[in-house]
Amino acid sequence: MRWFWIDRYDEFVRCKRAVAVKAVSLAEEHLHDHFPGAAVMPNSLVIEGFAQAAGLLVIDAIDFARQVVLAKVAKADFRFDAAPGDVLRYEVEILQLGESVSIVKAASTVGERLHGEAELVFGHLVEGEMVPKLMSKAELMGWLDSLRVFEVGVEPDGSPIIYDRLPHVT
Repeated sequence: MRWFWIDRYDEFVRCKRAVAVKAVSLAEEHLHDHFPGAAVMPNSLVIEGFAQAAGLLVIDAIDFARQVVLAKVAKADFRFDAAPGDVLRYEVEILQLGESVSIVKAASTVGERLHGEAELVFGHLVEGEMVPKLMSKAELMGWLDSLRVFEVGVEPDGSPIIYDRLPHVT
């Protein structure tokens, strides 16, 4: 089973930045297990939301050439707990995009309030004997489709991203 910690993208600027949204719901099982009697979304899952929002931005930026994995949380700071009913807005920005590593700045807000900030380091791994295939390009494209990237995605110059160069998602 895969867990998704973002619900959709509201902005996606190829190779630069993205904005994703996560609605925190009382129906989510982990909220009841983390602190019994005080339902909050664990900050570790907020970091995973950052990583998913940023990781998809990074893998698109490198044209799906390598597997992208969260290698390090360089720093993270949270100001309050996200609770059921909150809508987390994840803003991620690529600070450095290299051949084997990327650095991304991430921030979350609830309404106008800054909730958290982090700096994430992603490794770009070549699939092979020591590196398993984590998700196929078709699986990634399906995920991007369900998160509305095809609707909101733009090139750095503001023109719509043309995804016909990638495998067709059925």
